[in-house]
Amino acid sequence: MRFDVITLFPDFFASPLSSGLLRKALEKQIAQVNLVNPRDFATDKHRRVDDEPYGGGVGMLMKPEPIFAAIESLPVLPKRDVILMTPQGQTLNQGLLKEFATDYDQLVVICGHYEGVDERVLDLVTREVSLGDFVLTCGEIPALALINGVVRLRPGTVGKEESLKAESFEATLLDYPQYTRPPEFRGLRVPDVLLSGNHGEIARWRFQQQIERTKARRPDLYEKWLRETGGE
Repeated sequence: MRFDVITLFPDFFASPLSSGLLRKALEKQIAQVNLVNPRDFATDKHRRVDDEPYGGGVGMLMKPEPIFAAIESLPVLPKRDVILMTPQGQTLNQGLLKEFATDYDQLVVICGHYEGVDERVLDLVTREVSLGDFVLTCGEIPALALINGVVRLRPGTVGKEESLKAESFEATLLDYPQYTRPPEFRGLRVPDVLLSGNHGEIARWRFQQQIERTKARRPDLYEKWLRETGGE
């Protein structure tokens, strides 16, 4: 899978892409991340990528010409999505990450800056995506979250792929509590059922914990789960 990231700050990605599972996935060619700086496509002598908005206003906008040129320089794979990371977009969730991981060969990700991008850039964009109802200083942070979330779902990235099926949001419910050694720490004990070796009881306990945790922490997801399953 190929990611083409349109970013004014390619160095932002250096450490995350060279660490942990992302590094291993890139080394195994499970995914490829290509960083493209629109400043390299600016045509004036100062290599400007921003300008003041027409009509006045605070801050600067990213100009359309360098972004268009950067994206038009890229190869076009058969299953491609051009994504603008913006607070105005569709909220990124596990379902959307799974869609990207399974249905696409290429994701072109535009990282906004300043007060955003010229509206004409949307002529290139096929989807707008947001991390949530808040504003960050740059689009690189949500772009990295998207890349991480998609790559970990690609076959071969995670050592035990069955672990992906038993985590928060995979079946609407949140994940169950997890414990490791020691069995007691500062008076806090691991639940006896997890030490029992009874896998049937452990599975039932975990499922009940998922229900209770989701109901308490995310009532919206709990209601969705009730509608989808009838509570079973």
